[in-house]
Amino acid sequence: MELEELEQRLQPFVEHCYGEANVRVFDVKKMPGHAGFAYGYRVAIGRGADAREEGWFLRLPPPNVNWRGTADVLRQVTVLKALDGTAVPHCSVRWSGGEGDALRFFDRPFFVVPQLEGDVLRLGAGEWGAALTRPQLEVLGQEVMTALAGIHRVPWAPLSYLGDPVPFEEDVARWDPLFERAADPEMLKRAPEVRRLLLERIPETAPIGVFHGDFQTANLFCGFDGRLKAVIDFELTGIGATLNDLGWICTFSDRAAWADGSERAFFLEPETLIRYYEAAWGEPVADLAWYRALAAYKFALITGFNLMLHRRGKRDDPLWEVTRHSMTPLIDRALALLAGDV
Repeated sequence: MELEELEQRLQPFVEHCYGEANVRVFDVKKMPGHAGFAYGYRVAIGRGADAREEGWFLRLPPPNVNWRGTADVLRQVTVLKALDGTAVPHCSVRWSGGEGDALRFFDRPFFVVPQLEGDVLRLGAGEWGAALTRPQLEVLGQEVMTALAGIHRVPWAPLSYLGDPVPFEEDVARWDPLFERAADPEMLKRAPEVRRLLLERIPETAPIGVFHGDFQTANLFCGFDGRLKAVIDFELTGIGATLNDLGWICTFSDRAAWADGSERAFFLEPETLIRYYEAAWGEPVADLAWYRALAAYKFALITGFNLMLHRRGKRDDPLWEVTRHSMTPLIDRALALLAGDV
């Protein structure tokens, strides 16, 4: 949707939301990191001494897709509303719609949350987060892992919209199509061995609940003082093994899983993140090496698949040409974790 068209659609939408005609939409823009279907906009309300402005964030599914899976924005609404009343920092949904009369505004489901001041956690050279001190990172790490434990504590039985818990076997096997289509398959030659070991060693007992699905620094929105403001982007949320989230953020913080020169900026080391999570959860977690291995395996396959899309011109993103160098290290790290080398 072009910005001019969106602005035209937003004007009657905000008049409806505010219940008055004396409102004006301005500063409509695409937001980064969402493939063009997340937008920011501001609203001017009233005039004179009583005038004020408010900023909002609009999320829409991509155009011309079925409103299912990651394109079903109402899945995010379900979880965000479930987090209301908890201590988990998140963006509360102000307006949303997905059927009937609500579709007249954007011709597709939507939700709107307040815009926040700050940025996602960026730790690379020259980024704002690179200036955070070790004590600041540790405070942030405690906030982040406490938030994750809080997400995992949300009662999931009432959230039937999210479907049934994802079986462990499915969470391993569903990545097979990515392996079959990956670019540079020679870099994934030991992936079938990881797959076999994961299926052979599925944890017998595991906490089940709401999972985020992509819990890593790019989805941690912070103030520039280094304090957590919100966990964002629940588009991969669901019900299943919650420790997948812990394994995921540990993998993105595990130097042993990434190639030298991968240009990755690392958060706190996995051991520290695990310690903070266990403190927030209230007890030690079991079988974490399995979840970390699964995360490394998944991201290696995701990299190979996205590299294929990039090279075929279907989704231009040259960053995957850099990340590709970590495909083999990720697989090797998964094997080491499954062998007990934590």
